[in-house]
Amino acid sequence: MTTPSFISIPSDSDFSIHNLPYGVFRPSPGAPPRVGVAIGDFVLDCSVLVEAGLLVVEEVQAAQPFRKPSLNAFMSLGRPVWQAVRQQLQELLAAETATLRDNEPVREAALHRLDQVEMLLPATIGDYTDFYSSREHATNVGTMFRGKDNALQPNWLHLPVGYHGRASSVVVSGIDIRRPCGQTKPGDDPPQYGPSRLLDIELEMGFFVGPGNRLGEPIPVADAEEHIFGLVLVNDWSARDIQKWEYVPLGPFLGKNFATTVSPWVVTLEALAPFRVPGPTQEPAPLPYLQHPHPGAFDIQLEVGLQTPEMDAPHPICRSNFKHLYWSMAQQLAHHTVSGCNMRSGDLLASGTISGPTEDSYGSLLELTWRGSKPIVLPTGETRTFLQDGDTVVMKGYAQGDGYRVGFGEARGRILPAPC
Repeated sequence: MTTPSFISIPSDSDFSIHNLPYGVFRPSPGAPPRVGVAIGDFVLDCSVLVEAGLLVVEEVQAAQPFRKPSLNAFMSLGRPVWQAVRQQLQELLAAETATLRDNEPVREAALHRLDQVEMLLPATIGDYTDFYSSREHATNVGTMFRGKDNALQPNWLHLPVGYHGRASSVVVSGIDIRRPCGQTKPGDDPPQYGPSRLLDIELEMGFFVGPGNRLGEPIPVADAEEHIFGLVLVNDWSARDIQKWEYVPLGPFLGKNFATTVSPWVVTLEALAPFRVPGPTQEPAPLPYLQHPHPGAFDIQLEVGLQTPEMDAPHPICRSNFKHLYWSMAQQLAHHTVSGCNMRSGDLLASGTISGPTEDSYGSLLELTWRGSKPIVLPTGETRTFLQDGDTVVMKGYAQGDGYRVGFGEARGRILPAPC
């Protein structure tokens, strides 16, 4: 059952007292960035609570992470600190606790309406890695390009496949995306330069690294979640025609590096703990360094909406679930570091496209339209195979509790014309 807060929160709000996701916001134009948590229709400024003596955690008082313009400093402090802060925040926001509820000056200074603040990128991202962890997605794409009998590459069932993305082009929800330019090769014609004509989405989730590890010291899979601060929605925009021509032999480059959109709110593993479920059965069994000590998946419902300039609201084109991922976050992190690679606070690791077992749960237009052969028909009568200029994509996600939700807000982006 839900725990009541002194702040009125609808049962379908993403930001219940059971959630309390972290984000970085600007309360007014030109104001310094602040770290806060979302609660109902408000964002609670954590630095105000520390300064007022209402949020008292020794490590927080020493490091002052909530005065920083990103979550990196707080993420580096580790799970015991995260848990202590979360517990105090829940106590302060509970309906029966008068400490903040009846302290009008502090309450007025700490609470800001969500619709009146500017949300910023939650972390300074040093490195970004994107995985390919949905068996359904990998099978669909492999079937399209290599045939059903050769859909999965020989390594796919043995390790989490990934590539290093471009951290500098990760943007927060609401930032417009320019259609990229690059080389394409249509059929037997010579290569040509111009705007991508096959611009796609990828429904993903990602996680931010907390403390991280030293160079040469891998993170064991059993300890991996101690280094996972929280999750965000991710749209890994993809230019399929550019990607197809450049892909061999070294993998994604310009077809992926132009933009990745993330949601502004980071939902912690503590908030998602009640929604932990077993992931898909892994056969053959992973090598010992990838074997899980406990269920590594989470029941998070995901949705993609598409809105053209002719539409008043996004129309759902995909519904999927995070639990479909074959390779878990812990396995991704353990594999990434098994070579001795060092992870740093604020590094972003994304899941890869999350497709489910049914056609309406495919997480990319490439799959939903099966390479453009099955156009999506929208309520206006318009059709889409890939994105057109002016289209807006909105991704949402939430875990459903008993009378409450643990949600992620949205990852939104609109396509602008190419500069070429």
